[in-house]
Amino acid sequence: MMTATATAQDAVTLDMGSMELREVNSTLQAAAATNRTQFEVLNTLGSHAIAVGLDAEIKVTVKGSTGYYCAGMNKRATVHVTGSVGPGVAENMMSGTVIVDGDASQYAGATAHGGLLVIKGNASSRCGISMKGIDIVVHGNIGHMSAFMAQKGNLVVLGDAGDALGDSLYEARLFVRGSVKSLGADCIEKEMRPEHLELLKDLLDRSGTDAKPEEFRRYGSARKLYHFNVDHADAY
Repeated sequence: MMTATATAQDAVTLDMGSMELREVNSTLQAAAATNRTQFEVLNTLGSHAIAVGLDAEIKVTVKGSTGYYCAGMNKRATVHVTGSVGPGVAENMMSGTVIVDGDASQYAGATAHGGLLVIKGNASSRCGISMKGIDIVVHGNIGHMSAFMAQKGNLVVLGDAGDALGDSLYEARLFVRGSVKSLGADCIEKEMRPEHLELLKDLLDRSGTDAKPEEFRRYGSARKLYHFNVDHADAY
């Protein structure tokens, strides 16, 4: 039985201690048909698939940590998680903003087409795998095989990157302030031009950090794996 309540600040409180996950998500997904724009989700208990499939300009604060696929398929909404998240946060996001105060597990932002994902802690392996237009800003470090087959968008890392960064990269841009353990196939360091500094400054400002764009290095595709070439067979 649904027990959503409205607070004095006009935010709707969804308590997972007394609500099923399906009821929570149904309430959030139906927000476009109501005049409610602010929601709080309580007692998450590490549940999977919280706040998925949203398609409205609403603000959702998830109090605590979550399991798999939090804020997956997001469109237009702002989802703020006050804890850490499991694998696949913001997977296939189209637009909007997802903010994680803690750490993120594997494949954060996977296949996402747009929007902004901010991870204030560390991200595990395969962060940004097959990203297709999303902007990802990680305040900490990222794990191995991040941006694997990344096609479009920007991955910004204030800390260090693990092995095989940008393996089989297409046209996504990678900016790393710390060290890179190794680059993946067809990923190379590239010149940081004025337009990249301007882009990076905007992303850093929007993600709430005072880091300087000049402190970063840019990585991108060498463009040798777009089409099969026998001379590059060892790289496949």
